[in-house]
Amino acid sequence: MAEILVLYYSHRGSVRALAQQIARGVESVAGVTARLRTVPRVAAVCTASEPEIPPAGAPYVDVADLDECIGLALGSPTRFGNMAAPMKYFWDSTAAQWSAGILAGKPACVFTSTASAHGGQESTLLSMMLPLLHHGMLLLGLPYSESALSATRSGGTPYGASHVAGAEGNPTLTDDERQLAFAQGHRLASIALQLRRR
Repeated sequence: MAEILVLYYSHRGSVRALAQQIARGVESVAGVTARLRTVPRVAAVCTASEPEIPPAGAPYVDVADLDECIGLALGSPTRFGNMAAPMKYFWDSTAAQWSAGILAGKPACVFTSTASAHGGQESTLLSMMLPLLHHGMLLLGLPYSESALSATRSGGTPYGASHVAGAEGNPTLTDDERQLAFAQGHRLASIALQLRRR
């Protein structure tokens, strides 16, 4: 069965909730399954390290996950309008995969969560697109034919699914956010299958 890699980093659970909804959208397409993966935290202290297997949630990503997927959904919380350091650290380590072109021509999309409505969602989504463009991936957004994109009073952008968690970091998605994340996963899987068949 063809697989879409849903790769995310989540600190308080909001990005994980989006990833799970995107995975549901992926798996609504016959012949495709979602492979949920995360990245370990990074620390300013060189002696600190994460366990090789996370205590809970998705396993850590492996280079083989990039090679084996037919598409990628990439998610990170916002850190000053940019992707979080653990996700950036992972992409900084993919030079060998870049030079081998293992992601070139595969479709990708991005998703994020912020504490506030104007907390840098779109700049974060754009920052996550940059390494994917360098890898030669084909970027997909959310079209305005998705009615929830115009109706949402919380997360959701044409650049990708998003969530507004609030100051308390509430990971519960609104109905519109859930609908947009599902639609994004469905669209990614559908297009990935079409490209694979060519």
